[in-house]
Amino acid sequence: MNTIDPGEVRTLVVRAPNWLGDSVMALPALKALRAGVPQGQITLVGPWAGLFADQGVADRVVAYPRSFARRLSLTRALRSVRADTALILPNSLESALAAWSWGAARRVGFATDGRARLLTHSLPHPAPRRHQVDEYIELLKAFELDASENTPRWILGAGPEDAEVSRLFRDLGAGPSDRLVGLHLGAAFGPSKLWPIVRWASLADQLVRCGVTPVLLGPSGDLPVALEVRRRCPAPVASLVGRDTPALLPWLLSRFTLLVSGDTGVAHLAAAGVSSSLLAALARFVVSRRS
Repeated sequence: MNTIDPGEVRTLVVRAPNWLGDSVMALPALKALRAGVPQGQITLVGPWAGLFADQGVADRVVAYPRSFARRLSLTRALRSVRADTALILPNSLESALAAWSWGAARRVGFATDGRARLLTHSLPHPAPRRHQVDEYIELLKAFELDASENTPRWILGAGPEDAEVSRLFRDLGAGPSDRLVGLHLGAAFGPSKLWPIVRWASLADQLVRCGVTPVLLGPSGDLPVALEVRRRCPAPVASLVGRDTPALLPWLLSRFTLLVSGDTGVAHLAAAGVSSSLLAALARFVVSRRS
């Protein structure tokens, strides 16, 4: 495979992953790419791209729509950008077809799902498989780049979202000195990733007994589960289910001492925003409960 000189990249479109967790795990690769092509104009395209506006990885973020008609409109808009290079992080045939339709002369991605002919710079998929963070970094070899750090780290910027999160907690009656524990109820791909309602209720009750404030989290689709958890829990349980919108998640998660979650993108986002001071506070809390 011929490599791409980063100095020749002027306009780059990055097709970001489809899932929140995968998007967070792409952060090290995206940051290394931004540092490697500082003169290039980077457009990040993906369902969760809007969350990355303050992460310093792109000059422009564009949401990737679900409907076919809106994707056609996006294709026309991206063709006008005249990108010389596209980096395709998802492994699907659809994402490679989309990048081809955007008119990028160079298209970089893994040779999976029968899409090698749509790529000008294809890399073999790692075998055995590696951590998702490392696989995204592997794609940077096409640019002769590497990442100096492989731990996703979220930069929490200042914005109106922080004030909105403060208002949500005031509505719950939570004060600044309260120790908050988020309980994220939902997960994609069916019941195999979901904790039983009775366990959530038991955990919430035990947390209240320990002197902390549990707060239920999740999209509006989890409202029936949240109602049942609150009904079964002997202690009152606060809930932000349906109000913790994706745009607020980074700021919301930063307020919690601990997050309990299934295998979800929210867990990856929370982990990326964890600071050493927060971990130290959590360690002190655990020790205090054991003593």
